Amino acid sequence: MKWIIYNCLFAIGYLLLLPKFLLRMARRGGYRKGFMQRFGRYEPGLHARLAEGGRVWVHAVSVGEVYVAFCFMEEWRRQDPAARFILTTTTSTGHRVAGQKLGDDDILLYFPADLSIIVGRVLDLLKPRALVLTENELWPNLLRACRRRNIPAMMINGRISASSHRGYRKLRWFSRDALELVDLFLVQSSLDQSRLLDLGAQASRVQVVGSAKYDVVQEDPESASRARQTLALAGVEPEDMVLLGGSTWPGEEGVLLDIFKTLKPEFASLKLVLVPRHAERRAEVEAEIARRGLRHRRRSELSAGGAGEDVLLVDTTGELKDLYTAASLIFVGKSLLHTGGQNVIEPALPGKAIVVGPHLENFPDVAEDFLEANALLQVEDAEQLQGVIKDLLQDKVARDAYGARARALVLQRRGVVKTSVSRILEMIK
Repeated sequence: MKWIIYNCLFAIGYLLLLPKFLLRMARRGGYRKGFMQRFGRYEPGLHARLAEGGRVWVHAVSVGEVYVAFCFMEEWRRQDPAARFILTTTTSTGHRVAGQKLGDDDILLYFPADLSIIVGRVLDLLKPRALVLTENELWPNLLRACRRRNIPAMMINGRISASSHRGYRKLRWFSRDALELVDLFLVQSSLDQSRLLDLGAQASRVQVVGSAKYDVVQEDPESASRARQTLALAGVEPEDMVLLGGSTWPGEEGVLLDIFKTLKPEFASLKLVLVPRHAERRAEVEAEIARRGLRHRRRSELSAGGAGEDVLLVDTTGELKDLYTAASLIFVGKSLLHTGGQNVIEPALPGKAIVVGPHLENFPDVAEDFLEANALLQVEDAEQLQGVIKDLLQDKVARDAYGARARALVLQRRGVVKTSVSRILEMIK
């Protein structure tokens, strides 16, 4: 009866939410190509490749999980060179990023809807060696279908947020059954472990290994050179101080623009670089810049040296990692006016001082690591943010010290992916 109720509710919910998903995908592009894959339908050539079977199925929802998945797949290949993979994503953005990195031997698909008839048909075609879910992906019908076919199912880099824990707890009568279908949980922290145990997971199947995100970020010796070339086109000199707003969300650009306008008379060489989380918001951010009477350039339109613009608006994708290396000070978005926060590990690796707002709910353990190491500055509101930015711009020694501690922490925490792969291969064997 539980499964009948789940399937009915999921089907109704999926149909109700489908217009919203279609609209979102249309805005971000790529929704037509591969759309029927969500219903387990594949074009003939792809169908034939999938029918070969024996691949490891790795599922990653969006961009952040995709990077974890690739790091995991690379390590698996180091330990098992014969391994081949199917990678599925949910979002079109994650799909696009995955398509740029996927090797020829592997296959990229959209994740199928979690309805019994669909996931059963997909599994019968794929015949995967194992199913690997990243972070917080529990799909009951898929897990149930894997158990019926003796396909081992694991979770890597697992985390259970406070909101997810509350939600699963309300449905504990059902979530316990779903958790029983996962053979191994490799989780980020003891808090994630305790939440899973509270929800009914078997203690012998839940292991704390740490956050795989420390392994994902890799240094690129060309990053700094590329960033300097980009900034030079925007008229930013090597001796200028650069305040960078990384992956900003609505409202946060306005806060940074106000702070920049207030501090600019005191710091003549200060430049502001804004990198919105979603590049399609470029017009909205440009309106905010114009409202404050500031001059700016779009990254997509840079072709020659700038003429003293105040702000560089990065409306392209894939360049944020490079730009972090050239920043004097970094604010990481979705942390001041929006809940959840974003990953601070990437800007930490090049050894930069990082400031965030009060919201890092999606990365509680990473945030705790950084705060305990005094490698991150966290503020409560826009007023405090301005004060901290001013203090750090005045004190290069303090900026460098925060950056050095941040980089050291990232290097110390690596090795989780290697451990995770070893434990999974041991279990499968």
